[in-house]
Amino acid sequence: MSTETAPTADRVTAPPPAGWEEARSRVYAVGLAAALPAVARPLVDTDGSTLAEPLTTRTDLPAFPTSSVDGWAVRGRGPWRVVGRVLAGSTPAPLTEDATTVEIATGAMVPEGATAVLRVEESTSANGLVSGVPREAPEWRKPGEEAYADEELLPVGTPVDPAVIGLAAACGHDTLRVRRAPRAALLVFGDELLTAGPPAAGRVRDALGPAVPAWLRRYGCQVRPSDVVGPVADTLPAHVAALRSALANADLICTTGGTMNGPVDHLHPTLEALGADYVVNTVAVRPGFPMLLARLTGHDGRARFVAGLPGNPQSAIVALVSLVAPLLAGLQGRSMPVLPQATLAEAVPGRGDHTHLALVRLDRAAGTAFPVRHVGSAMLRGLAGADGFAVIRPGTSGEPGDRVPIVPLPLFPGERAS
Repeated sequence: MSTETAPTADRVTAPPPAGWEEARSRVYAVGLAAALPAVARPLVDTDGSTLAEPLTTRTDLPAFPTSSVDGWAVRGRGPWRVVGRVLAGSTPAPLTEDATTVEIATGAMVPEGATAVLRVEESTSANGLVSGVPREAPEWRKPGEEAYADEELLPVGTPVDPAVIGLAAACGHDTLRVRRAPRAALLVFGDELLTAGPPAAGRVRDALGPAVPAWLRRYGCQVRPSDVVGPVADTLPAHVAALRSALANADLICTTGGTMNGPVDHLHPTLEALGADYVVNTVAVRPGFPMLLARLTGHDGRARFVAGLPGNPQSAIVALVSLVAPLLAGLQGRSMPVLPQATLAEAVPGRGDHTHLALVRLDRAAGTAFPVRHVGSAMLRGLAGADGFAVIRPGTSGEPGDRVPIVPLPLFPGERAS
């Protein structure tokens, strides 16, 4: 990891807060520039990962003419003499004589020489002869009907979900080249925090230590129990030691608390001591204003990132959806997340020259968003009943009927929103 350096003027002079949209774009760009290496994984281990190369077919799909019904593969005009049977998984002999037929099962290979497939329910058979009128439209799937050999079906950056895994298997793949999952760690700062039992005597229960790793996993990160450390003592040496240790293994380290410049806020001096550069240092958004993202270079030459989340729980989640989500999209080689929109069912106040991220519950069938209660920056009750955040842009307020962007809360890796 970078050697310790003395603070320089550009590190101690705080820049103005970045606009919320600007901050998202900036962190996505640095994440994409540091996209994680590609690895080959068995199909069963790829759910939630991201394609590092296009998904192509190894053969035509289907690879051979395939009957789409149970019935009779016939040649020429009927009635037809039965000369055999074809089941799925077998290779049939050609039909070489007119007025002959073989019984055929759905999914079986249509024999060479067949001119039609007659549905079993539209046929009659007696004395070894089959009669009926085949439908005009072919009753089999032609080679390449779905895709031709080597055709690109999905581009680089596609998230892998069960549908993609099934398609890859149908294409004949046993493995996929995907981006390595980001390894994340969490450092919890704050001597006032309890890790068990109810809050009392001036100390509060740590809500972020248990929750943030779960959010990170939903963004596709690997977070092991040993990657969660804290509370870290409120001293500069303890902060430096904890961050240096986490940087040895993690691509992303999230910290909670200490993002301001109070008497026991040591994150900024720690980043300076480790030679970090700020990508974003404070964002003009409420709640969550004192969030940050910094970058360091590891011994392997790859970038490492530190996301400073505010100590107030809802503010910390705002920082996750604002900075961590686009950063991880870039690291995984995905497109910048596109925000869906919904119609406000009730008024939402603005926050002056800051973007307001307001917790909302969605009625997806109606496409509407309802503000929730209990949304103070230190509260989690509203978050527990919400689906995401409505984006109220600076200098505006949200009125009923307004269409606004929605920042969705993350789902499980590979899961699609309803």
